[in-house]
Amino acid sequence: MALRAALRNKCVLSGLLSLRSSSSSHGRVCASPVLAAQRRNNSTSPKIDVEFDQSTGVAVMRLQSPPVNSLSLEFLTELCIGVEKLEMDKSCRGLIITSSQPKVFSAGLDIMEMYGRSPERCGEFWRAVQEMWLKLYGSNMITVAAINGSSPAGGCLMSMTCDYRIMADNPRYSIGLNETQLGIVAPFWFMDTMKNTLGHRTTEVALQLGLLYNPSEALKIGLVDQLVPEDQILTTAKQTMTKWLAIPDHARAITKSMMRKPTIDKLTSNRDADIKHFVNFITKDSIQKSLGMYMEMLKKRRG
Repeated sequence: MALRAALRNKCVLSGLLSLRSSSSSHGRVCASPVLAAQRRNNSTSPKIDVEFDQSTGVAVMRLQSPPVNSLSLEFLTELCIGVEKLEMDKSCRGLIITSSQPKVFSAGLDIMEMYGRSPERCGEFWRAVQEMWLKLYGSNMITVAAINGSSPAGGCLMSMTCDYRIMADNPRYSIGLNETQLGIVAPFWFMDTMKNTLGHRTTEVALQLGLLYNPSEALKIGLVDQLVPEDQILTTAKQTMTKWLAIPDHARAITKSMMRKPTIDKLTSNRDADIKHFVNFITKDSIQKSLGMYMEMLKKRRG
């Protein structure tokens, strides 16, 4: 099934650009593999919107960084601050993460954070990516991902940090860690997160082939837990949250911590080495050349 999905998923470089064009509504929506190039927006408008309902103890965090919620340093910093504030508020017991952008949850890491940047800036960016994962994967809150669009690479990682994943049942949407399609290797903590979700063998095939799954395929392998019509995704997320809230917080949170602590500890004890590895890799002339070629293809596509 996985091999068949790979053949059917024609999201190689040219296809991955479809989300960038105004005609992206035709065919499955596929965003960039590990990267999501977006035009720089000089606006100071918030990239994250948080709405906290004190009566239920549940917050809804909407990703709102046009066009595709690329994970830039600014975006990641704002997201981490938002999560930390909610974590500190003991009246907040649950967090639903969803997108305000049409057809996309998050398209992954912002290529502009890795192309033509200094090693110091690349290191700062990668530490922010780590921090996003640590904050969400280690959160004491109940976390539900309401995936209302495509969620490749970094977007998939963000989804997998959540306790429960609900995806819009639209065959044009896709989700997965597809780094290898651009010659990028997923870091060990990306791999471990997926392995904890899907099991070793399914993860091995998915990562080697850089597979993107449509919602039905994602449900079958356990990458998402539930499919619903797109207009029902937030309502369903809130209903799901109610079930999780019925469990005593201390018992649930301790159980979650025990399950996830070994994976979290593996990164926290190797953060600096992981950053060094990323910086050494991304600043290689060959990688920068590949990213430059990708940027040129995007420019031509937009032109």
